[in-house]
Amino acid sequence: MSPKLRVHNIAVSVDGYMAGPRQSTENPLGEGGERLHDWVFSTAFWRHMIGEGGGGSTGVDNDFLERGVQGIGATIMGRNMFGPIRGPWDGSDWKGWWGDNPPYHHPVFVLTHHPQPPIMMEGGTVFNFVTDGIEAALEQAFAAADGADVRLGGGASAVQQYLRAELVDDLHLAVVPILLGGGERLFENLYGGPEGLQLAEFTPSDAVAHVRFVRAGGT
Repeated sequence: MSPKLRVHNIAVSVDGYMAGPRQSTENPLGEGGERLHDWVFSTAFWRHMIGEGGGGSTGVDNDFLERGVQGIGATIMGRNMFGPIRGPWDGSDWKGWWGDNPPYHHPVFVLTHHPQPPIMMEGGTVFNFVTDGIEAALEQAFAAADGADVRLGGGASAVQQYLRAELVDDLHLAVVPILLGGGERLFENLYGGPEGLQLAEFTPSDAVAHVRFVRAGGT
């Protein structure tokens, strides 16, 4: 089976926003955007990921979070997800939002228009900066993943670009029952909606509705 490009655990509000209005360095998810991820914080998966040991909830939400990291050998993300810096890097020492040991532990490919040397982090994460487009980033990520799948982490603009190019094989959304009323929409500028994807799962939990689409003919 050929490796896939997968999008997992993308939290969106009922009105379609992936981040709230007025995003900033101090508030990267915008006003109200943190609430999109409340369903994650009580899970056993989250507690393990941040090093808090045992405890946390299991069940539907925890299962989807775990599935999102299984079989992944590399990650792609947009520059906005990597950090708040815009334009040339200008020698910035920014290394992402995740501290010295990011949760990826594999190669990460950051989409950007401005060259930047790779950044090696603890735990095996290496941030690579790709300036020649989404297809080049995907090719490099598949090569680095060495037969495993590639995860597309976000943000909204990066996901939109891959959806428009019909390169996404598996799209999992967690629809959160809140209204943000503004911010960054996930499905902006898709001109008729994502093509070639069909519903594979609809699984509500007590907190969110998990909706998963796959490439037609996929599983």
